[in-house]
Amino acid sequence: MLKKDVREWLIKVDFADYCESFKDNMIDGQAWLNDQEFENAETLLNSEVFMLLEHRKGQSDGPEDEQELSQVFMKTLDHTQKFSRYKNRETIASVRSLLGKKKLHKFELACLANLCPETAEEAKSLIPSLEGRFEDDDLQQLLDDIQTHRSFQY
Repeated sequence: MLKKDVREWLIKVDFADYCESFKDNMIDGQAWLNDQEFENAETLLNSEVFMLLEHRKGQSDGPEDEQELSQVFMKTLDHTQKFSRYKNRETIASVRSLLGKKKLHKFELACLANLCPETAEEAKSLIPSLEGRFEDDDLQQLLDDIQTHRSFQY
């Protein structure tokens, strides 16, 4: 899949803002996988970040407290809400459990769960570090399982 095709796919699934923020550059996850700084870093799904920010926002005592939340906080809240793929903690836990059974780096797990590619080809184009590590059929089965979890959430 070409970079142009990936960009068109991202736009089709409402990732226009996401694409624009990275212009014509793709994230090189392989560089992050080899970076010692990120070795022990935890990753969060967009849905998890949204839930955390919603909780923080809910702790505000009144309208004046809500006004004190920064513009960056509110933009991040809006962004994570827009790109959240999972509606509840149970679905997040089941998707994390499913992906956790595979030999995925934390970065790859978060990317697969956040981007929800439909095909193995899309997944490998979006996350180049998957190339050569997973057979297309196995990766496709994993993506189908993620989609099943998403379709059964309430």
